[in-house]
Amino acid sequence: MARALSHIHGNPIFHVPYTPIPTRQCPSNLPCRLFKVTMSSNQSYWTSINADIEAHLKQAIPVREPLSVFEPMNHLTFSAPRSTAPALCVAACELVGGHRDQALPAASALQLMYAASFAHEHLPLTQSCRPKSEIQHLYGPNIELLIGDAMIPFGLELLAVSDDPTQKNSDRVLRVMVEITRAIGSQGMVHGQYYEVEYESSCIRQNERASEKYEGTLHGCAAACGAILGGGSEVEIEKMRRYGVYIGKIQGMIRRDERKSKDLKELVEETRKLATNELSGFNEAKVEAISKLF
Repeated sequence: MARALSHIHGNPIFHVPYTPIPTRQCPSNLPCRLFKVTMSSNQSYWTSINADIEAHLKQAIPVREPLSVFEPMNHLTFSAPRSTAPALCVAACELVGGHRDQALPAASALQLMYAASFAHEHLPLTQSCRPKSEIQHLYGPNIELLIGDAMIPFGLELLAVSDDPTQKNSDRVLRVMVEITRAIGSQGMVHGQYYEVEYESSCIRQNERASEKYEGTLHGCAAACGAILGGGSEVEIEKMRRYGVYIGKIQGMIRRDERKSKDLKELVEETRKLATNELSGFNEAKVEAISKLF
């Protein structure tokens, strides 16, 4: 391990200068909370959200000096499978009346966190109980391990620089940072990974537990963060958090149960009904758009 680490000795992974990304501001005569969602006629709602997130990430993580840091970070970020959690963050922000740009830094940070988690779980020298990843390993496990570590604070930096005093959003940004750090930690996604490895089983209840902790926590955090940044009420924030947990849990259970058993289908349908109930009281047109993803 010491020999492996020597290949990257001296690389300033945690001290990379970052240039803040300019964001579009809401028109001065139109409150952000009333800003309407716009998209071209040939784009679906989710396609347009994902395109905006990817554009934000590409601007945040270009291949630049030091290449020993940004080349592998760029590769690990964009080669990881796309999670639906970042898009849910943006959709939740717009659902409570916020503007898309308010949630893009958080959505990008969530994708970075997920990509880092994926990189750690699929290192070339480790075995995962998940299906074999088709990701191309261009770098050794030492590089992927340490760059994965660096992606987490970099994601938090994306959030920190999105703090705009003119918008008076500092409290919201800080709260979102706390939400994300809790979600990716030992009581959230890491707990889900541990549970999945320690109790690997075809038992549907164990799969449900792992799915709730990993995908459920990630999506619940994403939806709550979007509602926070969009200026949602506490009731709206918690409704979106529960919706995200249910949706994430459904995705995890379907992925883990390859047999698609009858018990799974019943549990998924039951959970989907619970998720749908959490969307009551919101704008019907936006609820319909969100429902089409899940």
